[in-house]
Amino acid sequence: MLPSNVGKVGRPFGDHRTVVEGIAYRYRTGIPWRDLPREAFGPWQIVWKRHKKFAGDGTWDRILTQLMAEADAAGQIDWTVSVDSTINRAHQHATNTRRPEQDTGGDVESQAALRRRRPQ
Repeated sequence: MLPSNVGKVGRPFGDHRTVVEGIAYRYRTGIPWRDLPREAFGPWQIVWKRHKKFAGDGTWDRILTQLMAEADAAGQIDWTVSVDSTINRAHQHATNTRRPEQDTGGDVESQAALRRRRPQ
């Protein structure tokens, strides 16, 4: 399911297995790309570039679609959906959105205007 070197110009792909194992290792451990063990997976740049290429050209999507179709045909996927009624609320200041002034419940005043109104 992975792209081949046939008809490609330039440097041929190395071993796909080593690169895919490097990508899986990186996601499993949560380490940065630069910390991939060179002895096991080769230069991290190769692993990262191949992952980026496969993500950009849809290779990972095709692989997932094919594997799911095969597993579904073999009856290995349970399509039962579980819905949870848990509600998570965010604080009003947790968003980057601004509320319209009419929703603030009053006029917006600056602190300088409040200081001028105070009796001396």
